[in-house]
Amino acid sequence: MARWRPQFQVADIAQQVVGGFLLAGPFVVTEEVWTLAISMGWLHGIATIALVFAIGYGALYEADADRDPERERTVVGVPVRFVSLMGVAFGSVVILAVVFDAPATFLADLPAMERLGVTLRAISVGAIFSVVGAATADSVY
Repeated sequence: MARWRPQFQVADIAQQVVGGFLLAGPFVVTEEVWTLAISMGWLHGIATIALVFAIGYGALYEADADRDPERERTVVGVPVRFVSLMGVAFGSVVILAVVFDAPATFLADLPAMERLGVTLRAISVGAIFSVVGAATADSVY
C-alpha cells in the first residue's frame, strides 16, 4: 500500500526520475515518434503538452485520494511535487534525446529551425509516457 508523505522529499524526486526514464527511453529512440512529430502541427504540440500536464495532475492528485495539493509546499501556488513531476517528464525525454543524438539521427534532412520544432513536438510525445512512469513511481512508496 502506498503511503503519502506530507513533505516532498529527495526520495520522491528519485522515484520520479527512475519512473520517468524507464518509460521515456523506448519512445525517444522509436522512429515512429519522430515521424509523428514531423506530421504534427504546433496546435498538436500544444495539445500534447496540455495532455502531459493533465495526466500528471490527475495521476498525482485525482487518482490518489490520500494526496492533497492544498497541503503540499508550493512554488507560485503550484505544488512542488507537481513542478518536479513536469521537470522529470520533459527533462528525462530531453536528456535521452540528447544522449542518443535522436534529432540528428531521425531529422538529419531537416533545416536547423525546423529540426528544433519537430524535436520539441517529439519531446512532448515522449513526455506523455514519461509522466505516467514518473507519477506511478512517485505514488509507490
